[in-house]
Amino acid sequence: MSTFGGPGGGQKVGRPSPPERGSFPLDHDGECKSIMISYLQCIRSHRGTNDPECRNLSKSYLSCRMDRYVPRSFFH
Repeated sequence: MSTFGGPGGGQKVGRPSPPERGSFPLDHDGECKSIMISYLQCIRSHRGTNDPECRNLSKSYLSCRMDRYVPRSFFH
């Protein structure tokens, strides 16, 4: 029996997996904390909706973390 035209087109949908542990830079020194706090306040004030203002703050926060990332391999 053919699954053509059936729900989902016969494709199996895999479950997304999280990134490997330690693969994303953390803000250990709190350099980006003020942006994070602004983002959380934005989310609360917009009742959890994905408002463009909040998305821009999220992008700024992640950019801040990436800009301050120093791979461990440089220390060894």
